[in-house]
Amino acid sequence: MQIRLLQGAAIAPHIEDLAHLRLTVFREFPYLYDGTLEYEARYLSTYADSPESLFVLALDGQRVVGAATGLPMADETDEFKRPFRQQGWDPARIFYFGESVLLAEYRGTGLGVRFFAEREGYAQELGRFSHCAFCAVERPADHPRRPPAFQPLNAFWARRGYRHHPELRTEYQWRDLDEDAESAKPMSFWLKEIAP
Repeated sequence: MQIRLLQGAAIAPHIEDLAHLRLTVFREFPYLYDGTLEYEARYLSTYADSPESLFVLALDGQRVVGAATGLPMADETDEFKRPFRQQGWDPARIFYFGESVLLAEYRGTGLGVRFFAEREGYAQELGRFSHCAFCAVERPADHPRRPPAFQPLNAFWARRGYRHHPELRTEYQWRDLDEDAESAKPMSFWLKEIAP
């Protein structure tokens, strides 16, 4: 297994691989995402266009089997910045984690921990961020597509030092697997203080 760290436009050769990975992993509960390669390329361009973005790629041979992304919150879309502004946070002090996606057969091997550690270390090296943050979709406990054995990642995130901030909420639009059109999905943020 090889881990590669790339910044900004250096990710361009891997955008198609990342798009396929996101489409595969996010089809699973709780995201149930029914996306397209075209949308994924546009979404990932936000990261490729940010010179201080970070991509942590996990490769098995030449195959991208996992990835984690991050960038300064100031470079993110307004859907992600707005809740922080509304609650009195300065988005310029937040380093935002876009996603951690890993194919099922590679989970439980320590790569998820490595994804967090690499992004946190990078944010600390940049030297101007007080917190790292990410958001997660909220699904009801009785959601009809929730697998019986589903385990939310809340405990994993808490062990990494992240705390849920339910007052920091946003909505993001996508089409679920069983939907005919996009609908708003509620999302809330988790934060970890990284400033000394």
